[in-house]
Amino acid sequence: MTSYNPNFDRVARAYRWMEYLSLGTTLERTRRFHLDSGLLDNCRRALVLGDGDGRFTARLLRRNPCIQVDAVDLSAEMLRLLRRRCEFASHRLRIHQADARSCHADESADLMVTHFFLDCLTEEEVYGLVQRVAPTLAPHALWLVSEFRIPNGLLKWPALALVRGLYLAFRLLTGLRVNRLPDQAAALHTAGFRTIAEMHILGGILTTQLWQRET
Repeated sequence: MTSYNPNFDRVARAYRWMEYLSLGTTLERTRRFHLDSGLLDNCRRALVLGDGDGRFTARLLRRNPCIQVDAVDLSAEMLRLLRRRCEFASHRLRIHQADARSCHADESADLMVTHFFLDCLTEEEVYGLVQRVAPTLAPHALWLVSEFRIPNGLLKWPALALVRGLYLAFRLLTGLRVNRLPDQAAALHTAGFRTIAEMHILGGILTTQLWQRET
């Protein structure tokens, strides 16, 4: 595990507008795609890692009035924004300022959410996180993942340029040292998950996947 922590407090207040200026509402639509489809409506306890300013968490709490959410983030400022955005359902939300790379899921958690979070980790850290958390989840738990990807074909080179540019920007703004996309699919496969729903957006540069634990 890396011994450093990037500082996302520096970009917390501007994060939403940075996102809109770079890719409009595309990232937000990617995050909520499977939520809006109704596939998460039967979940009762979620662990959400690195949701930033809490837009997805708030939408999840509104959409599913029975769900309990544990939100984990290392950034105090991001969690402050998340807490404020989710005040309407504060009785169903627990907030943890902690390093998600070493977090543990509640054994009753039937939903894991990592939107644009795993791409902030090294491949080794992703494997470690998945291997540690997967056995503690409820049987047949869901894992919702949204990430950047490098598609084949004509968009490969624009995608590479975009991803490299984003990594450079976050290195300068937050101190993030990761500079390549990890293979989270291999980590989830190894831990006994299978894909049950998937959507590629922006010509395949963005992907949102719903995985399910097979046991």
